[in-house]
Amino acid sequence: MAYDLITMGRIGVDLYPLQTGVPLPQVTSFGKFLGGSATNVAVAASRLGRRTAVITRTGDDPFGTYLHEALQGFGVDDRWVTPVPGLPTPVTFCEIFPPDDFPLYFYRQPKAPDLEIDAHELDLDAIRQASIFWVTGTGLSEEPSRTATLAALAHRAKAGTTVFDLDWRPMFWKDPAEARPFYEEALRHTTVAVGNLDEVEVATGVREPHAAARALLDAGVELAVVKQGPKGVLAVNSRGESAEVPPLPVNVLNGLGAGDAFGGSLCHGLLNGWDLEKIMRHANAAGAIVASRLECSSAMPTPDEIDSAIAAGAVK
Repeated sequence: MAYDLITMGRIGVDLYPLQTGVPLPQVTSFGKFLGGSATNVAVAASRLGRRTAVITRTGDDPFGTYLHEALQGFGVDDRWVTPVPGLPTPVTFCEIFPPDDFPLYFYRQPKAPDLEIDAHELDLDAIRQASIFWVTGTGLSEEPSRTATLAALAHRAKAGTTVFDLDWRPMFWKDPAEARPFYEEALRHTTVAVGNLDEVEVATGVREPHAAARALLDAGVELAVVKQGPKGVLAVNSRGESAEVPPLPVNVLNGLGAGDAFGGSLCHGLLNGWDLEKIMRHANAAGAIVASRLECSSAMPTPDEIDSAIAAGAVK
């Protein structure tokens, strides 16, 4: 049976403070969680009842073992999660200063194993057969992951729904100025592009939301989703339909992971064939729920939790 969703990209261990409003040097206790954007999207969709898998790599170490156990616990197929001898599994720390300051500290040196995905090791048939295939901008930042990402996209050839999460992390690029041509190449092979204002500007050179959405459509996608922060989200498709949905009110505890919950819900809505406004409202609610919680992966909401938040008009 084909997967509802296969994601490809980052994985790691999130070590998040169990104290809020405390600088990292003074934090005394941390929680350990599965992390990484592409991985979290697979978890979010699995929580909504979808059959998901992730293509990524870990270190051959105890943290790598932990990630396999966590994926299995969340119902995400880990058959394409393989170890890289000699490279440590990445860890990520953050500081938590609600409502809008969550500095991240990535430990991905000398190189993150998830950037060692090799095109020759991909199950291209499974990638082509999946209802949705999801890739990220980080996957384009280094070889061999860059070639693997573009090869997977080219082989899929826009079969089904192919999502490009623009996922701009300039610290992962040796020269951030080199990113746009690779983003443009990825866009030619994708049907959906998702990003915030910084990310759409990297991909298109345009920052104004409506103009950026048009630029993404002109680049070849069929649906452009532009996250506008406090203004909510804009979605425009190639048929001329659009939806602009405000954020759901929420008391933010930790904003990290909200975008991944949004992504998992976006995939769920696309698979259901919902109209644009319903997809965006559902995805906004999923993201808001995660923003009200400390962790990312284990915070992904259930369908009932999302329905309750939408009905209440806020995250309680």
